[in-house]
Amino acid sequence: MTEKSGLHTRNLHRNPYDFEQLISCVPELRQYVFINAYQTVTINFSLPKAVKLLNKALLLHFYKVKNWDIPDANLCPPIPGRADYVHYIADLLAEEQGEIPTGTSISGLDIGTGANLVYPLIAHKSYGWKMLGTDINQDSLENAQQILDHNPDLSDVIQLKKQINSDHIFKNIIELKDRFTFSMCNPPFHDSEESALKGNLRKTKNINKSKVQKTLLNFGGQQSELWCEGGEIAFITKMIHESVFYSTQVLWFTCLVSKKDNLHKLTTLLKQNKAVDVKIIDMAQGQKISRILAWTFIPQKNRKNLFFN
Repeated sequence: MTEKSGLHTRNLHRNPYDFEQLISCVPELRQYVFINAYQTVTINFSLPKAVKLLNKALLLHFYKVKNWDIPDANLCPPIPGRADYVHYIADLLAEEQGEIPTGTSISGLDIGTGANLVYPLIAHKSYGWKMLGTDINQDSLENAQQILDHNPDLSDVIQLKKQINSDHIFKNIIELKDRFTFSMCNPPFHDSEESALKGNLRKTKNINKSKVQKTLLNFGGQQSELWCEGGEIAFITKMIHESVFYSTQVLWFTCLVSKKDNLHKLTTLLKQNKAVDVKIIDMAQGQKISRILAWTFIPQKNRKNLFFN
């Protein structure tokens, strides 16, 4: 049993999946489990249903989230990679405190939480943080609310809010009285539906190690989750410009960046907008290398008093 060494050291999913344990949580998963040519117990990750049931089992077993489910059309995220983002944010906050801060005094904002609500669920279950999840899609928010309804212990610590204008990210969400220790976002990566389908075809071929012709979105995803005009660079550029107006209300703005080539333009833009600290945190998600771009406008000497009291 070898560890998935690319994952964060606190990630609960570093070890290979114990499928018997997971099947005991979600019996329906059993029909998708098989032994592959390498004598490894696994599932077919190109099947959306199999991935969704695996997620349901992981969230129940490791995080005690009951009755997690999403519509077939929505993005079904890989849980280990999502957990990594949360743990690296914890490390970032620990730099200010000397230790990882826990409990509801830490408040996080998840931009584009989707129907799956995975980041707020893992963030609260791992560290006790209070979370606000936002989205432009009403159906996604309604499904996220159903997840919360099945887990009443989360009703006071995870809230949802609709972004009423798709041209904005923080505006309409952050109010004058609000203070967030961090924001997080997994932005739309592609610039068109065609690009999203081609990207998924390449991913599916890599999973199956064979020639796959059908562009099946094995992790699902609707338009707002997978692509936007201008793709990742346009979305994060907008996020940076808008973050300036909320520079005293959020300690650390963070966002995933999939394309390494985008980093130079984004970090240059942050310097132009007077960010006082910019960090790039490398993060492995399976075969994919991603990174977290983090920035703040708060001078270091002021951070503890403003956000950790």
